[in-house]
Amino acid sequence: MIKTIAAWIGSYADHPEPRSALAGKIALVVASNQPFYPLYLYWIVGTAAWPAWLSLLSTPFFLAVPALAKRHSFAGRALLPLAGVGNTVFCVKLFGASSGVELFLFPCALLGTILFRPDERPKAAIVAALPFIAYLFVDAHLGQPVMMTSDYARLVALNGMSVAALIALIGLLCSTLLAAREV
Repeated sequence: MIKTIAAWIGSYADHPEPRSALAGKIALVVASNQPFYPLYLYWIVGTAAWPAWLSLLSTPFFLAVPALAKRHSFAGRALLPLAGVGNTVFCVKLFGASSGVELFLFPCALLGTILFRPDERPKAAIVAALPFIAYLFVDAHLGQPVMMTSDYARLVALNGMSVAALIALIGLLCSTLLAAREV
């Protein structure tokens, strides 16, 4: 049963174009980890973390990346960093910049550059620039966060470690992709 589910997930994420397959795998890892984030926040700040459940509203966008990539490769690949930026901005409103959640813009910027072929760079430039634009304008325009806590240091540690793990995963998947191309 587990092998069947794993095979189905693998075939859902798979794509003949390596960058789209990479986007699909990363998107499914992000989506599968999203339900744990509210639990981590609850463990750190208690019931004040209830807004974290709202962050699950972005899960369908991550889950849609492989399906969209099968229909339109560029759009599917673009959806991953766009969903990441949207989720990050939403989470900044929920938890505040002091939570360190803006650190998730780093992997979004990375994805905005590595998921596109050189001939797609003019179109992809907008996707790659969006994390920087979001960072510059988010704090000034979102107002007070929904969740207030005195334990922001632990949230920064959680978010920092999560971002590092995500970037490491992206690196591992990219190195696998590059190794497959070596002769």
